[in-house]
Amino acid sequence: MAEFQIVGVIGKLDDPRVAPTLNALCGHLLRRGCEVLVDRGARALLRRSAARVVSRAELARHSDLAVVIGGDGTLLSAGRTLAPAAVPILGVNQGRLGFMVDVAPENFRAALDQVLKGRYVRERRLLLDAQIRRGGKLRGPFLAINDVVLRNQAAVRMLEFETWLDDEFISQHRADGIIVSTPTGSTAYALSGGGPVLHPSLEALTLVPICPHTFSDRPLVIGSDRAVRIVLSGARGTRATCTCDGQHDEPVVSGDSIEIRRSPHVLELIHPSNYRYFNLLRNKLHWGQERAPVSR
Repeated sequence: MAEFQIVGVIGKLDDPRVAPTLNALCGHLLRRGCEVLVDRGARALLRRSAARVVSRAELARHSDLAVVIGGDGTLLSAGRTLAPAAVPILGVNQGRLGFMVDVAPENFRAALDQVLKGRYVRERRLLLDAQIRRGGKLRGPFLAINDVVLRNQAAVRMLEFETWLDDEFISQHRADGIIVSTPTGSTAYALSGGGPVLHPSLEALTLVPICPHTFSDRPLVIGSDRAVRIVLSGARGTRATCTCDGQHDEPVVSGDSIEIRRSPHVLELIHPSNYRYFNLLRNKLHWGQERAPVSR
């Protein structure tokens, strides 16, 4: 019996450029004998097809594999629904940079055929859960694939906040905010903020201050087995935002704390069998041409 018999398809919302790939992909899967579930958000892009249109929650409950067509933002949105259901994701890149959606649209048939035959690379990426504590009440948890970010709402004033690792005090900060990033998110906002690139296999997080007031406030790399706590201080009326993956916002005020820990869920990514992480980085970050292995 094939490993992936029911395949969910999720397309970038309201983007007609996705329609040709989405329809061709659904047709290809149906011809291969798969049952195809299409996310309701992409219904307007779907031509007449034997594919079944369902809610994203139902797609997550029943799919053996999900194919996401769009950019990394589309995959992040889908992944927060699919990860708790342990549905692996194959990404077809119709966005811009595409660190996680690594299959080119013109190559999706060959890539899908290999995946359906069991020839692929499977990755498990760690995720974050964030909760916001105000007094004795908690909001959350909110799931994040890339990062949890505390950022300023004021146009000119910096934020003042503390960082803790479990009950161990790290530092006081004056900055525009801070990024707590997974290895997956280390090539996203954290990279723009001067943070290091972490290999996806690492059990680690980065703490990257955003435009800190002092040059000595540098990015940190920590283990993922301990909780990060960010306590917003400053004057009464200080307002900030806690953002997960740049897509889900929660208000934060002075005295609130953001508690971030490794999620029990993981994101499973499916790649073509020739996938190599550093080859991806070279192509996306323009590091240079691939070189042949050095014989020993």
